[in-house]
Amino acid sequence: MALELPALPYDYEALQPYMSKETLEFHHDKHHQAYVTNGNKLLEGTGLEDKSLEEIVQTAYKEKMAGLFNNASQHWNHVQFWQMMKKDGGGAIPGELEKKIIEDLGSVADFQAAFIEAGVTQFGSGWCWLAMGSDGKLKVTKTPNGESPMAYGETALLGCDVWEHSYYIDYRNRRPDYVKAFIENMVNWEYVAELFAKAS
Repeated sequence: MALELPALPYDYEALQPYMSKETLEFHHDKHHQAYVTNGNKLLEGTGLEDKSLEEIVQTAYKEKMAGLFNNASQHWNHVQFWQMMKKDGGGAIPGELEKKIIEDLGSVADFQAAFIEAGVTQFGSGWCWLAMGSDGKLKVTKTPNGESPMAYGETALLGCDVWEHSYYIDYRNRRPDYVKAFIENMVNWEYVAELFAKAS
């Protein structure tokens, strides 16, 4: 299957003032499109053309097909990222997910602090995540570049892109402010709860 750039699930102004129209235009229309374009070129002749995106990412990771992995994985990450945000996001976490966060991570405040810390301390480009490990427990983690928990068999529930192109127009070098704004004001918790329910 060819990789395709999905439309954003909201308009370009929807996440303001926390993420600007200009950031979304550059990030979605230019950066994400580049992963799709390059990924499709690198997919040709691999024998993976008819596989699902998840299979492409996991196989490319295991087989050390670095170029294909980087682009396909970033495509997968971004498909999720756009859906993990919404207009007037943040706020209350749906019941079952909140219960599990408290059970595995101490409290919602502890989880948020750990998530922000993971995003801030990811050196260079990468992502911070709320993920479900193979043991069924929730964890906060971070990955370099285009890697995600999905690449190594875990379930990504929430991810924040901490590549500079995700925040530099709006926040310059203030990555902590960006990750804090993301977790408090942009997260689509209903979508995260759906992913959690499927994983459970």
